[in-house]
Amino acid sequence: MDDHLLDAFVQANAVRGLGAHGIHVYREGRAPVAHRFGADDRVNVYSVAKTFTSVALGLAEAEGRLTLDDRLLDHFPELRATAADGAEGITLRHLLTMTTGSSHRWFAGQRIDAADLLHEIVAAPLKAAPGARFAYTGSGAYAIGRVIARVTGADLRTYLLPRVFVPLGLDDPAWRTCPLGFPLAESDLFLRTHELARFARLLLQDGRWEDRQLLPASYVRRMTTERVDTAAITFGERYTRGYGLGVWLDEGGTYRMDGRYGQYVVVSPGRRAAVTVTAHSERDQELLDAIHELVVDRLT
Repeated sequence: MDDHLLDAFVQANAVRGLGAHGIHVYREGRAPVAHRFGADDRVNVYSVAKTFTSVALGLAEAEGRLTLDDRLLDHFPELRATAADGAEGITLRHLLTMTTGSSHRWFAGQRIDAADLLHEIVAAPLKAAPGARFAYTGSGAYAIGRVIARVTGADLRTYLLPRVFVPLGLDDPAWRTCPLGFPLAESDLFLRTHELARFARLLLQDGRWEDRQLLPASYVRRMTTERVDTAAITFGERYTRGYGLGVWLDEGGTYRMDGRYGQYVVVSPGRRAAVTVTAHSERDQELLDAIHELVVDRLT
């Protein structure tokens, strides 16, 4: 059975041109199953990086450095003078769940013209009260990275190195930075398929890796239970089921990390399994459906 688990997906990737680079399936108690469609290079996992940023926030909270309900401007009081009306109410939770109400829209692929992107984020007018609505953007994750740097004295990548990257054997991963030297946080982290699969396994196991508890189990569980409504999204049905603390919620109790061009990690606690795919796909919605229909739904 395991020898043929990926046959249908491999065929679909070839016939339908889904663009997968590699796929890795982890199930508790069984040997991993994987297939490569090309070189095993590190690739940009795009918005999957948001989940790593979320984990950093959870770790900092567990260390007593902050809470998700801290207000952003309490960590950057010097920005109050130029902050938009209503920005005082923006919390780290709002930043993480993309519910700040801000009009600011930014993603890592865009050039940063501002002298300090955080100043631009804080000064952008609000279109809704904090917490009132979900609006997809990379601005919040970047701001969280700046908070991590302020409260720990280490940038996001440096903070995660001894806590997550090194224990998982993710040797010195690249994470692109802004002009001021801070990791972009919302994207542009580079990993191999099997490296990302280790992070997937870490979340599946409630933050435990081998004999160490790397992440607070309570925070990993909160990532899917503390959710915001995304029903108004129009760019795909699988995005309308809610967004948690850095992960998208999906059908059947599954949740996922989700990056541009088909970087997907589908975690299924019920099946005790995680499916990881890296890709360069112009048909990423079709790719995600294939992961569910041809792999996740067939796991026993």
